[in-house]
Amino acid sequence: MSNFHPGLILILTGFIAAVLPQKYRKFPLAIGPILALAAMLGLQPGSMMVVPFINGYELHFINLDKMNWLFGFVFCVMAVMGGFYIMHSESWLEVLAGMVYAGGIVGVTLCGDWMTMIFFWELTAASSLFLIWCNNTPASRKAGFRYLMVHMTGGNLLLAGIFLKVSGGEFLITNLTGTCDAAYWLIMLGVGINAAVVPLHAWITDAYPEATVAGSVFMGGFTTKMAAYCMIRLFSGSEIMIYLGVFMALYASCFVIIENDMRRLLSFHIVGQIGFIVAGLGVGNALAVDGAVAHAFTNVLFKSLLFMCVGAIIYTTGIRKINQLGGVYKKLPLVTLFFFIAAFSISGVPFFTGFISKSLIMTGAAEAGYLWLEMCLKIASIATFLSITLKMGYFIFFHEDNDNVVVKRPVPTSMYIAMGIASFLCVLYGVFPDLLYSRLPLEFEYHVFTVDHFTAYIQLLCVAVIPFMMYLSHMKPHSQLSLDFDWFYRKPFVSLVMGISSLVCATRAALGEACLVFYNAFNSLMANPMQFLNMEPHRLESDGDGPVPEGYTPERYRSAIGEPMIITMTALLVAIAIIALK
Repeated sequence: MSNFHPGLILILTGFIAAVLPQKYRKFPLAIGPILALAAMLGLQPGSMMVVPFINGYELHFINLDKMNWLFGFVFCVMAVMGGFYIMHSESWLEVLAGMVYAGGIVGVTLCGDWMTMIFFWELTAASSLFLIWCNNTPASRKAGFRYLMVHMTGGNLLLAGIFLKVSGGEFLITNLTGTCDAAYWLIMLGVGINAAVVPLHAWITDAYPEATVAGSVFMGGFTTKMAAYCMIRLFSGSEIMIYLGVFMALYASCFVIIENDMRRLLSFHIVGQIGFIVAGLGVGNALAVDGAVAHAFTNVLFKSLLFMCVGAIIYTTGIRKINQLGGVYKKLPLVTLFFFIAAFSISGVPFFTGFISKSLIMTGAAEAGYLWLEMCLKIASIATFLSITLKMGYFIFFHEDNDNVVVKRPVPTSMYIAMGIASFLCVLYGVFPDLLYSRLPLEFEYHVFTVDHFTAYIQLLCVAVIPFMMYLSHMKPHSQLSLDFDWFYRKPFVSLVMGISSLVCATRAALGEACLVFYNAFNSLMANPMQFLNMEPHRLESDGDGPVPEGYTPERYRSAIGEPMIITMTALLVAIAIIALK
């Protein structure tokens, strides 16, 4: 399988699954991603796939090093889980979009040149859009349109930066830290939109909750992680990333405490977890950068598992709001187990994946002298444990039973398989961190299972549990709208669009009236061209005293017979006189 591109295998899988009847669709969705994973495992750092293009330019579809191999591997694993999770879908378009989306993500990860990167980048944006629209609700259609506008903006900014790079003779992707030219800022903005950097993040909390159940799993596991990879690849060591990252982590922590919609809450957590990654790559030392890579890797696993669990709850009960649930552990015990594995992972509980990656970033920040950053990230970790493990865990699964929570249809077996794979990996990497550490791109020496680390995290967890228990009656979320940064540009943008639309409509109406006047005058003139000469028609006896008809009638404009006779005789006499004078 080493001669095949894993991303192209996933794209082909999508097309095959889309054309097959639904009862046969599960076979390519199970086999295709596994073949892509096998192809990925057959590649090694240093592998290349180069295709000749134009003007001597070459497209580097594969240009592997240790870092993008690791991302390519976890994205292929995510595709395997996503293939199982989406098997229940009745929509061929959703299946096609999901697999093409996964293939595009892998394509961005493995490529080595700017042109190939922008091609796969736009492919991911186009395909992921249909994961929102396939939900086929008024809210999803509106959210999809806004998602399209945001990603068109980000893609065009990235394209402009890439154009500057390629036109300057830089064809291969390189780290941009320290350049600070126009291309640097354009590419940073383009990638930053996809990475949900605050305040450019609101599209994620707007679109993900409105996607299909399987679509939110794909988007939660892929989009921002691909952007995180690009941020690490392109901007490692840029100090501005530290401040962006810590602001993202703390900003998201404020919203996750009050949010009520399950998928919207998880979307805010994506912003916060990407903040950890961005802050780590901004620190720039080996430990922090490897921590950023490790946290992006583990984020794919536990974040997709969280979306799978809440997706299973929505699929079987039809309920999205936390305050409308309760006692779910009795009805969905396996989903409960898988949820808490994911919750412990994202919260950094020892022996789960988040513990082995978050501690790398925090230790790297402390070693670099950013003690304030370490403290801020610890505060964000407390908010994570409080909002997911405690708030979601208690009010969804263990709060008093709600009679309205009814299992309307069973969770498909394929969903359980996907959740089981993700849960197993969350525990596997948490117990055996060297499986991940040995694959990280930079050399470092670090021991995660120490008394200090255990003590620090136990203290953090206790800090979260105590206030939750003290204020339990106030922790239950309410069905109220939480305003985000998008309010500051969505409202003015609506006013701008309405103003421009009103101006356009008024201009169109005025032009229409003017055209109508011109049209009527032109028709009247064409009906009687003699009016153009300002000639009045003669009255005929038949006209009487009535109005003169507008149409052209030769009898009304024909001169008396004497007039042409006089003109003709005069002209003849003048001609005779001229001849005689000669």
